[in-house]
Formats: sequence, structure tokens, C-alpha cells
Amino acid sequence: MATLAPGVLLKLLNGMNTGVKPTSEHRSSLVQLTDIVPADLDEKNLWPKHGAAVKSKKTQASIFHTIAKMADNNTTTTLSHTNRLQGKVAIITGGASGIGEATARLFADHGARAVVIADIQDQKGQKLAETIGSHRCIYLHCDVTDEDQVKSTVESTVQIYGQLDIMFSNAGIVSSSDQVILDLDFPQFDRLFAVNVRGMAACVKHAARVMVERRVRGSIVCTASVAASKGTKRRVDYTMSKHAVLGLVRAASQQLGEYGIRVNSVSPYAVATPLMCENHGKKAEEVEEAFAAMNPLKGIVLKVEHVADAVLFLASDDSAFVSGHDLVVDGGFMNHTS
Repeated sequence: MATLAPGVLLKLLNGMNTGVKPTSEHRSSLVQLTDIVPADLDEKNLWPKHGAAVKSKKTQASIFHTIAKMADNNTTTTLSHTNRLQGKVAIITGGASGIGEATARLFADHGARAVVIADIQDQKGQKLAETIGSHRCIYLHCDVTDEDQVKSTVESTVQIYGQLDIMFSNAGIVSSSDQVILDLDFPQFDRLFAVNVRGMAACVKHAARVMVERRVRGSIVCTASVAASKGTKRRVDYTMSKHAVLGLVRAASQQLGEYGIRVNSVSPYAVATPLMCENHGKKAEEVEEAFAAMNPLKGIVLKVEHVADAVLFLASDDSAFVSGHDLVVDGGFMNHTS
């Protein structure tokens, strides 16, 4: 796909001497950056034909402003890279912080028509929605352990936006103690499973129902963990819960495939989310340093943005033929035997 730096387009539109004569490639770049209709562009320059801006819902001033803003950010953009979720409506549970927050921001950056942040952290969720912009993001209180709240969140989303294309079932907790099998505390176990397993299943169930009813070929992504694919020496309840998530994803992908609905999971290595830091009683830098020492990939530490990138791939049409897959984001940890 043809691309041109916004700064060059800006100079061309401003009549500055760039040493570049406007070509079809430049017109293509303008189309990608502003959504203007190609036929409305004058053949001799990059400005829209007289009256075309109204049809394209883009005035010359707004076109100039759009490209100027991109040029200020030193951005070179193509439609395929910046609008991978164009027009999509997404729900993100556990979306007020950590991986969910990073994913909400990324979805909005990639053209999602609406991002619904579902969480129990009301203040953080509302603030994040305001930061992203009320025109494309709202916060809804949702405790995933309560199926009625999950159902209400999904139904409210559809009522407000008319559809649901993406469910990122991300809400989860970690064990409050080491939880080894010989001393397994079942009240703690039940609480953790209520969130990590039952809550996850409720999100998949109700998202899939509205997708089926409305004939939406949607994408459902669940947060699992590297602990879902190996045994651990402690926190047996957490390990069991994440194994259950993989079972859910594999079963649901088989059952929903006939409706064109894809179901996948993302399994990150240890990432310094607020929840992880609180659980370990350490600052983010300390958590990153501790887990980086055990990872074979050096020179980089896992950030929430890396996980969000993986979720974006699974949510978008870039993974159109991927279903029932567990995308591991671990720097090679699972293959590390030393």
C-alpha cells in the first residue's frame, strides 16, 4: 500500500516547494489519512474538488488539521496499520488498569468505534474512559462473578452501539497466598475460580449469544497465562484456573466456529501490572527485574503494551483464520529448559 509522510503531504497542501510533484501515490496517502473519497480529489493537486468536501464530510480545514496533527507527531500512517478495528465495538473486562487499560487505549487508537471498559474499579475506569474520549469510550461497572452483571454489560453495549464485535475477557485475580495442594484453602480457591473461570465463561457465553443473534462474525479473546501450559510449585489454584481458561477457549472455538465466531486466548509471561505489583509487595521495576532474570530473551522486559499488541492481532481481521489458539507472549520462556 502506498504511503507518504504526513509532513510531506502537509507541505504539498500548503503550496510549499517540496521538490515533489503530486502523484496518484500522494492522493492515495491523502485518502488513507483523511478518509476522503478518492474521486473527489482534483487531478492537478491534492485539494478536494469544489463541493466535494461536503460529500466527504471533510472540509479543507479539517483535512489540513488532520495531517498537521500527524506531522507534529512525526507519523507515517497507512489505513491498514492504524484502523485495524475500524467501526468495531469492543468490551474489555478488567479494562480499568494493567493489560486491560493498555488494550483499551490501543483499540481506540486503531479505529474502534466504541470501547466499553467493564470493571469494578469505578474511579479508574471512569477516568480512563474520559481520557480516551466519551465519543468512543464508556465505563460500565461489572463484577464478572455475577452473571447478571455480565449479561447487563453486554446488553447495554448492544443497546447503545447496536452491535458487539469483540469481547476481551480479561478480568482476573491471583492467589492471595502460595496455595500448595497439601494446604489448599478452598474459600480462597472458590473466590479465585469465581473470577478466573466462572467469570470468564460468563463473558464468553453472553458475548457469543449476541453475536449469534445478530449474525456478527465476532472475535472473543480470553486472558490465560504461561501457567496454563505448565505445572507450578505454588499457587495451584491459579494454575488450575488458567488451565481451565484454555479448556474454555478450545471448546468454545469448536462450538462457535459454525457461526463464524473466533475464540482465542493470550498467555503472557509475568508482567508488572498493578495487581501483580500489589500481590508481590514490590514496585513495577522490582517485579520486572526479578522476572527478567528468569527469561531467556534479554535486553527487553515484558510490558502491558506487548500483551495488548497480541490481543489486537487476535481481535482484528489480521487473524481472520485463527481460532482455538493460545498466543503465548513470553520471550521464549516456555521453551527455556535451563
